[in-house]
Amino acid sequence: MDLYEYQARDLFEKYEVPVLAGIIADTPEEAKAAAEKLGGVVVVKAQVKTGGRGKAGGVKVAKTPDEAFEAAQAILGLDIKGHVVKRVMVAAGARIAKEFYFSVLLDRANRSYLSLSSVEGGMEIEELAVERPEALARVEVDPLEGITPEKALEIAKAAKFDDELAPKVADVFVKLYNVYKGEDATLVEVNPLIQSEDGDIIALDGKVSLDENAGFRHPEHEELEDKDAADPLEAKAKQHDLNYVKLDGQVGIIGNGAGLVMSTLDVVAYAGENHGGVKPANFLDIGGGASATVMAAGLDVILGDEQVKSVFVNVFGGITSCVAVAEGIVKALEILGDTATKPLVVRLDGNQVEEGREILAAANHPLVTLAAGMDEGADKAAELANA
Repeated sequence: MDLYEYQARDLFEKYEVPVLAGIIADTPEEAKAAAEKLGGVVVVKAQVKTGGRGKAGGVKVAKTPDEAFEAAQAILGLDIKGHVVKRVMVAAGARIAKEFYFSVLLDRANRSYLSLSSVEGGMEIEELAVERPEALARVEVDPLEGITPEKALEIAKAAKFDDELAPKVADVFVKLYNVYKGEDATLVEVNPLIQSEDGDIIALDGKVSLDENAGFRHPEHEELEDKDAADPLEAKAKQHDLNYVKLDGQVGIIGNGAGLVMSTLDVVAYAGENHGGVKPANFLDIGGGASATVMAAGLDVILGDEQVKSVFVNVFGGITSCVAVAEGIVKALEILGDTATKPLVVRLDGNQVEEGREILAAANHPLVTLAAGMDEGADKAAELANA
């Protein structure tokens, strides 16, 4: 779960990371009131979960409350890379002497943590990483040891901070790692981390991604979720503990096991090239169990997507037999009743496959087409979606 900047700021403050005061506002009037409360120069910043806000006009400096009103008026409703701004943060201004960059993230490839840091921060950090990668220090962080004061100093030196600055930023690196570890994050990023003209090190902008798999340890994280911004189908799937991701295609996909579902997406996309360019409409992994309840929940989510024209159920019976899967599909269609109106192509394989196919054949449901293999099933589902 990605957090908004104001939520990251609040977490930073909780862990004693130096930040500036900030007040959220949903209207220009609230932005003006926030500027009056903060006093002095403020910065009005769009709250969206994407980068490039500054270049898109989503960050504006306001010297007076009236200017804050005008800035919020211009930013609210702005479309930034497909994200419509519904809230801004009015933050206290800072006199910036230098800008830096720091992040700590989960390095899945190496099964470790990785810190990235540079004495050159700001909006062009992405270009810096590509054009001059040597300017971005990459230091592995042992998950068992974390970022100790000694490790933080090593990171600062690798990023070419001078002897005066290194101890100052190292102290902040340790606190940012405490956020990462304490909140079970997969990413904590600050860009820019600044040195003010007074010499203070301040996290001016923060980005935090939380590991939802650790949610059981952090019930308070549920309050950070923006339910209004969530895709309604993904929200419905989450209620049923289904692993679902909405895509832009026309063929709904149900499979058991992430690897099988990923393969199914590829096969459907390939088959779709011969049928008007139709593509997969979703990723949906029902896991090891394919009971009637689980199958009905999965079908209900997929059939609720107006873009879906057909559904491909691709299941390999392992611990759960194909008999249970077939019975689940039949029962699911009974549960859904008239709400099930789109054709289903079903491919079963594995444990008790023949018995499972016989159950579906005997049910003779008008929406169900049996496929002998994965390629055949994908092709049929793509054909039906195109029709």
